[in-house]
Parts: sequence; structure tokens; C-alpha cells
Amino acid sequence: MIQLDGTSLTIASAQRVIADGEPAEATDAARQRVQRCAQFVEQIVRDGRRVYGVNTGFGKLSTETIPLDRLQQLQLNLIRSHACGVGDPLPEGMARAALLFRLNTLLKGHSGVRPVVIDHLATLLNAGAVPVIPRQGSMGSSGDLAPLAHLALLLVGEGEAWLDHQRLSGAELLAALDLEPLQPAPKEGLALVNGTQVSLATAFIAHDMARRLWEHAVVIAGMALEAAGAHTDPLDPRLHAHHDGQRRVVERLSHAVSDSRLVNRSPDVQDPYSLRCLPQMLGACWESLAHVESVLEREMNAVTDNPLLFPDTGDVRSGGNFHGASLALASEALGVALAELGHTSERRTALLLNHTDHPPFLAEQPGLQSGLMIAQYTAASLVAENKVLAHPAAIDSIPTSGGQEDHNSLASVAAWKAYQIARNAEWTLAIELLTVAQALDFREHAAMSDRTEETYKAVRARIPPAADDRPLHQGIDAARALIREGALLHGHG
Repeated sequence: MIQLDGTSLTIASAQRVIADGEPAEATDAARQRVQRCAQFVEQIVRDGRRVYGVNTGFGKLSTETIPLDRLQQLQLNLIRSHACGVGDPLPEGMARAALLFRLNTLLKGHSGVRPVVIDHLATLLNAGAVPVIPRQGSMGSSGDLAPLAHLALLLVGEGEAWLDHQRLSGAELLAALDLEPLQPAPKEGLALVNGTQVSLATAFIAHDMARRLWEHAVVIAGMALEAAGAHTDPLDPRLHAHHDGQRRVVERLSHAVSDSRLVNRSPDVQDPYSLRCLPQMLGACWESLAHVESVLEREMNAVTDNPLLFPDTGDVRSGGNFHGASLALASEALGVALAELGHTSERRTALLLNHTDHPPFLAEQPGLQSGLMIAQYTAASLVAENKVLAHPAAIDSIPTSGGQEDHNSLASVAAWKAYQIARNAEWTLAIELLTVAQALDFREHAAMSDRTEETYKAVRARIPPAADDRPLHQGIDAARALIREGALLHGHG
């Protein structure tokens, strides 16, 4: 059971909830903070104190004061009016991540929701509900208003969600879980829709893919060193004293080829950059991923709505923690790192297809057969698409709410781009894996390192050599499945 307190959620514990289905619950201390802040909101209403989002309109309409008897309707109207997302629903992992992150941030005790809101969110999460959240519509500030409104609809018995492979209305979902639709109290609608949790969830899933892809990129690159007969001088630790990422890559590659008799066969004094600069290229990617991870963990445990309430002092402060600038910039860095990872992979594919020690395009009968020639076309196409996707959205901004919100982060767009780049990089690595295995078919298997031989056999157990021309998409699909399953990482820790 994962204990949620709004402060200590980690990448690892979040993954256990989102991917593994481990249940989560709020700590007693966090629930007490939530209760105390909800009572503070009640006091604000009783005192007639004018507070944004409690008894005022929203955005450009914040100058409008709402009468006491309409405060509940104000919150319901907010949820309904903001639920205007479009496009395909978020993938399941992202939707569940958004649900978890929304629950965790409310437990900070500065948002003003009642404990019953916490209970509803936790019940949905632990039951395995998947909110149907249209992917498009967020500007990344004032948080992810549109997509989070679709999530919030479920708590009032509207919207849609998946449960046990059935797509249910919000009312059906609550009934299936023995929950009553909420009548949102003052501030609760705003607290539910104002925040960065959908951008965060998208970046979280993209980062999770990136970590897995990086691990596989290093393994496949080690195989490429052997397939190309590359030199190991660039793996000398003395060359890498100042960069943690480079040292990490060198340790793994050195371990991978330590007993290989295929390396150091190239007649050239220096190998092409795609092999010689592996520590620099993949090391820099690792350092970017480490930075992004630190940003994600901070955001997972931040309170990102507005205004924030401080019941201990009686203060209410309007701020801008809903602005996803940090997520936007981190997502752009993530996308660039993934694009680089995919691009270097494509370069090794191209190198092996034109290596002087192998038949052209790794075809057994060049000319009659095209071998893997066109697989590199596909990799190049994916790389070209990633170059476009890596153009930053975070440097753009379109004002909203009549100019009141005059600079938006576009964090949601940046995070989705990173996710798309990750998917393309996954295919690119699959093509490299297919190519490396085919190149090793032309090498002396007994001279392989033990680790490469084990990985090679795992590939060949699922993907037969392309002795004759055949549709390659099946082999690429199978290589991608091996990467997704993590089947190549044994012995490469």
C-alpha cells in the first residue's frame, strides 16, 4: 500500500500505482490537513470574505462577485464549462497518472477540498478506473483546465471512464463503486481543475519510456560495437572523468564487450562518431533524463492550484503554481534527448548496412535481394519526424481569458511531443536491433562476448534471420516487443 501525503511520492512509487495497480491511501496527517483547510473555506464563506474562486468569477470574470446562495452552482458550472477537451482520450497510463497526481497534490492541505473529495478520488484510483480525458485542449496554465475538468466530472456523476473493460458514464461509474455524486462545495471545483497534473502525467509516461529506451540503447550499442569490429579505446575511463553520464555509459559498454574477440578489428585508427562518441552522446541523454526526473518528482509533490489557503495563519494567496513552465522546459529537454537517442541509433543502422565487412545492406545475395535497405528509410523517416517534433512549443504562447492569462506555458503540448518522440525512438531502436542481429549473423558467434551472445540468442529466438527478402515489418514489430518487455536487459545491469 502506497502512503500518500502530498510530499513523498516518488517516480518509483508512482509507477507501482500506475503500472502495477498497487493501492494507495492518504495518511492520517494528510487527511487532517485537508479537513482543517476545508473548515477554513467554510469560515471564509461565513465571514463573507471575498476570495477568488470561492465567491468570485474565474479568469477575466474575477471581478464578478457571486451571491452566497449560488456558490455551489458556481463550482459545478466551472467543472461543466471547462470540460471542452477534444481529440482521442489520453492513454490509460496517463489518465491514471493524472488521477494519482491530482489526489496527491490535494493532500498538501492548501486547496480547500473536503475529505470526501479525497475519498472519491482514492476509490476511483484503487478500483482501476480510467478517466476518459480528451487529449487536446490544455494551454499548460492556468494548469490543465480542460482535461482536468473531464476528470472532475466523474466526481459529480458526469463524464465517462473505463472500469473493468467497460466504458461507463460518470453516474454508472459511481454507482458501480457505491459512491454518491458530489455536490461541490465552495472552492472544490476550482481545486479540481486548476493544476498541472495532466501535463505532468504525460511527461511522466514519456520519461518512463525514455528510461527504458536509454537502457536498451546502451545494450544495442554494445552489440553494434561488436558487429562493426569497433575500437574500445574510446571506453578508457580516463577520457570520461568529468561527466557522470559518460562514466555510466562506459561502465556498461565496457562490461558488455569485456570478453569479446570481435571488437578492435577495424583497420581504421578511429571509428565514426556514432560508435566512437557513444559515451558522449548517450551519456548526455542520461544526464538530461536525470534532470527531468528531478523536475517530475518536485512537481508530483507540489501544490499547483490557485489561490492557496493557509488555515494556520488565515492567509489566502493568489499565485501561479498552475503555470507549467518548469514542466514545459523539462519536457522539451526530454524530447530533445529522445530525438538525439533515436538519431544516433539510425546512424549506427546506416553504418552497419554499408559496412565493408558485411554484404551491402546485409543481404545474402545483394542485387537479387535488398536486405535491410528500406528499414533504414523507415528509421530515417522517424528521425526526420522527431526533428520537427523537437521544435519547442515552450517558446510560444497564445494569451487566453481576454488577456488576463497573457503568457501560457504550453506544457501539455511539450509533454505530448516528448511522448510522440519516445514512440518514434522506440521504433528506431527496434530497427537498429534488427540490423545489429543481422550484422552479427555474418560474424563469428564464438567470438561474441557472453552478454552479446545471450542478447543475440534472445533476438533470434523471436526473429529468424532475413535469409530471403520478406516483409520486414513483422521483424520490426517483434524487436519492438522485445524492447518493451525488457527482455534484452538480463546480464546488462
